[in-house]
Amino acid sequence: MDSLSIDTNGGSYPVYIGTGIRFKWQELVKGPYSSFFIITDEEVEGRYLSSIQQDKEIQTFVVPSGEESKSFSRYHEVMTALLKADLDRQACIIALGGGVVGDLAGFAAATFMRGIDFVQIPTTLLAHDSSVGGKTGINHELGKNLIGAFHQPAAVIYDTECLRTLPDREWRSGFSEVIKHALIHDEAFLNWLMESGKPVQGYSDEELQFIIKKGIAVKGAIVKEDEREKGIRAYLNFGHTLGHAIEAELGYGKMTHGEAVAIGMIYALRLSEEYFQTTLRMDDIKKWFQEIGLPTTVPKELNTNQLIERMKKDKKAENKTLQLVLLKRIGKPIKVKVNDDIALKLLRASIEGSGAH
Repeated sequence: MDSLSIDTNGGSYPVYIGTGIRFKWQELVKGPYSSFFIITDEEVEGRYLSSIQQDKEIQTFVVPSGEESKSFSRYHEVMTALLKADLDRQACIIALGGGVVGDLAGFAAATFMRGIDFVQIPTTLLAHDSSVGGKTGINHELGKNLIGAFHQPAAVIYDTECLRTLPDREWRSGFSEVIKHALIHDEAFLNWLMESGKPVQGYSDEELQFIIKKGIAVKGAIVKEDEREKGIRAYLNFGHTLGHAIEAELGYGKMTHGEAVAIGMIYALRLSEEYFQTTLRMDDIKKWFQEIGLPTTVPKELNTNQLIERMKKDKKAENKTLQLVLLKRIGKPIKVKVNDDIALKLLRASIEGSGAH
């Protein structure tokens, strides 16, 4: 087992990474809690709930799998379940699942009795990003993650064994966020990933631990400097402005978060080269994405003008202008205001196939 500490203004919490460590989660969770309550989804319930719910007195709530569960109606159901369970302020919520469960359970923890503790037990590679940093929330039809709160977990227990049951698509989706951390912070790590020349599900347990710890360490360093996204934490949104717009325009759940972010990162790299008149190994990176199965072009059924408008409504936008995280070079991100015409021109060039919208 490996571990690292995430430091924030409100205190520190541990992240544990290892194989089979979910079985001893109660040993790793510190604090005299009056009770635990597990929130998970239907897919994870069948695979891993029994290994977490060792004490059958621990109550659970199971939501449908998928992005659609990050909704007002599901949040209301969760809160009703917590209230009916007679939890008090010394209770602790366990978020067992991927990013959707973590965001929903974290938001429930942040708002139940004005805030109780929660612990993340991620079961996806994508959740190496979402489980750390304290962002919680739900979606609105007008945008992704627009309703939420900053609420740091009490601990993160990352069992790499859970990743072995992921479908290939989910492996790739999570790997997209690993790549993001490398692009914005660590060119040597990016080179290591590119030179390995294998799909992420081909890594050994030791290599997976290294990859996950590396990604979390990058995020942890940024969160330490800017917990509430007033400055450099926005760099973690590299590729996300377009990614979130694609997810919303397609309809949540039609494309995985990581796939949409992969398209957003390729677009942001192309825009960075244009904006800074530089070269960022675009061809090599795009080819690598294609080799490992990540998409690189905007789905042709989407309207580019609508995507631009959607991007301007992103929660990182200011004064309804287009604000994007670009790279001056690999490992050197910067947030810039981008001209609509330039953004639209390059977006049209990113559309799948021929013809612009």
